[in-house]
Amino acid sequence: MTYSYFPGCTLKTKGKDLDIWGRASAEALGFTLEELPDWQCCGAVYPMARDEIATKLSSVRALMAAGEKGQALVTLCSACHHVIKRVNNDLRTDEAIRDKVARYLKLETPYAGETDVLHYLEVLRDKIGFDKLKEKVVNPLTGRKIGAYYGCMLLRPAQEMGFDDPENPTILEDFIRAIGAEPVIYARRNECCGGYCTIKDKGFATKQVDAIMDNAKACGAEELITACPLCLYNLKENATEGLPVAYFTELLAEALGVKEAAK
Repeated sequence: MTYSYFPGCTLKTKGKDLDIWGRASAEALGFTLEELPDWQCCGAVYPMARDEIATKLSSVRALMAAGEKGQALVTLCSACHHVIKRVNNDLRTDEAIRDKVARYLKLETPYAGETDVLHYLEVLRDKIGFDKLKEKVVNPLTGRKIGAYYGCMLLRPAQEMGFDDPENPTILEDFIRAIGAEPVIYARRNECCGGYCTIKDKGFATKQVDAIMDNAKACGAEELITACPLCLYNLKENATEGLPVAYFTELLAEALGVKEAAK
């Protein structure tokens, strides 16, 4: 299986480990991430104004490039996934936005959201299958008690993202089981970490992170995993006394026996 791949800006800089271990694990699992040429920043934040078109265009170009190859578009960064998935939904459901984009890009045929947008975790769940992933594990993470931290972007708005149940998600817990570890379910795993407030109000971000960490620890978690570079930074840097935090791809690469070779 070959997928078009949108890495995003952070995965080329501060979040490069999320990308490196994701690519290595994909190869071990038998699918290919084909990075789109000349991709541009997704904008990082989905523009809420319906008449804001220009900031959506980089996502549209990426979606069209994948569509021209007949491939689904895969993302790893939860922020990139959020923006691209919602922009794709706009083009699929809103004729006014679709027409404005077509005029802006001088398209003979308007793009109407035909490209499938998948997060890497959805590839594991829906294309590879967690049972198949379990068979590929050579270094099961037996005995490790891991809490999944979802954050905001993957789950909401639920109708548009279609990723998992926003109140009781299971995809990361199922992933943790597949790599041989024990998932720890705690109440705050799908609450905001305050990452977008960390510059303006670090105290608020610390309050949010501490509540998440305290809840996870009280339920028995010894480490956390996430798919979001901003969440990873915030959970690591703004915790008063936190747990170890890693990208889910790091643990995937470890379980598949490709972590050290990838680095």
